Amino acid sequence: MKLGKIKSPNTYFLLFSLLFVTAILTWIIPGGEYERIVVNGKEMVDGDSFRFIDSKPQGIADILMSPAKGFVDAALIIGFVLLIGGAFGVFKKTAAVDSTIMSIAKAHGKSRVLRVLLIPVLMILFSLAGAIFGMSEEVIPFILVFVPMALILGYDTITGVAIPFVAAGAGFAGAFLNPFTVGIAQNIAQLPLFSGIVYRIICWLFITSVTIFFVVRYANKVKRNPELSLTYEQDKQKRKEINLSDIENHKGISTNHKLVLITFVLGILVLIYGVLSFGWYIEEISAVFLVLGILVGIVGRLSIKEITDSFISGAKDLVGTALVIALARGILILSQDGKIIDTMLYSLSQPISAMHPIVSSQAMFLVQTLINFFVPSGSGQAVLTMPIMAPLSDIVNVTRQTAVLAFQFGDGFSNMIIPTSAVTMGVLTLADIPWEKWARWILPLEIIFLIIGLLLLIPPYFISWQ
Repeated sequence: MKLGKIKSPNTYFLLFSLLFVTAILTWIIPGGEYERIVVNGKEMVDGDSFRFIDSKPQGIADILMSPAKGFVDAALIIGFVLLIGGAFGVFKKTAAVDSTIMSIAKAHGKSRVLRVLLIPVLMILFSLAGAIFGMSEEVIPFILVFVPMALILGYDTITGVAIPFVAAGAGFAGAFLNPFTVGIAQNIAQLPLFSGIVYRIICWLFITSVTIFFVVRYANKVKRNPELSLTYEQDKQKRKEINLSDIENHKGISTNHKLVLITFVLGILVLIYGVLSFGWYIEEISAVFLVLGILVGIVGRLSIKEITDSFISGAKDLVGTALVIALARGILILSQDGKIIDTMLYSLSQPISAMHPIVSSQAMFLVQTLINFFVPSGSGQAVLTMPIMAPLSDIVNVTRQTAVLAFQFGDGFSNMIIPTSAVTMGVLTLADIPWEKWARWILPLEIIFLIIGLLLLIPPYFISWQ
């Protein structure tokens, strides 16, 4: 049989297989745990308290129950995704999205400046969102806009996902003000909040520039030869639903559509202000999207029936995404119940103490990357690992700022490829991209990120970055 005829397993099968792999690991890796202590109202790990305990191997029953537990554990994220889907269902019903995309497509075809700057400018905005307020789950609704826009502009689905998702991920990894990673990690490491910002901004600029170059180069290559796209066959089907004559005959965005867009943008600004000023998280952001969906429907002159029907239809479209999130979270639950996460963290942290400071910081980055597979949550990983890495950095002559940066890189870069990330799998399911194809596309960029991370951890040693 030719390799080209071998079909890749679908996302659900892949995640379900990982549930079995994780369960097997609980039979192999010894059980262990750190004591948890409460500091300033936050539960943290006592870095000196590790002890081996009786293992808790996970069986078939645990595997079968883990998706349901994943639904419960990830209920906020799943509810958030469904409410976002509903809000965008209403937004789409107003036709303001289609009108805007057609206007951009028409201008894109006529303006060389727009063709050159569109992707870089959009990616810079999303990267800033990741760097400043930790855009992560919030990127999911933008997939519904950018995939069709990319197809209309002659790119592919991967480009449509990369513009918001990869850009926000790069910003998240190189963040300088992200309260969910930098803020929490520095707090645990007893560093002044958002200190060391100058070098972090330098890292962000470098990481974002490389990411934009990678995506733009790919987008231009696909535009010249669409058959080079990994989603070529799916995109052919999607393009059949696009009527190019509508773009040519499009007369611009109507006044009503402009009001809908203004309402939507104001809602996003309220969301950003709430996240930065009041620490809003999933519950508050979900409420913003719920209200926004209703307001957009009213401004768009939709009837009550049209608003409710389009909201339900939009939420229904994301049921598959909700299932993926539950399965991904189930993997985390199995590893937690099996008591293997703390053991892995302890085992991986021990060899670091015998290394040169530069190599130690780079090893911290690699350890954080591995841990991220099992704990794909920036704040969760910070709480788990920084109480151990911060004092360890003192022992190996690595500054605590550098330890925080190693955590950022380890958490942020791999988030864009690991199948245990609910956000990553949700985005790919929404865009109808099999994880295997996405992994094949982003792997070269992940290797570049790995090299960048290792290199950017060298200067802090020579400047004694505090």
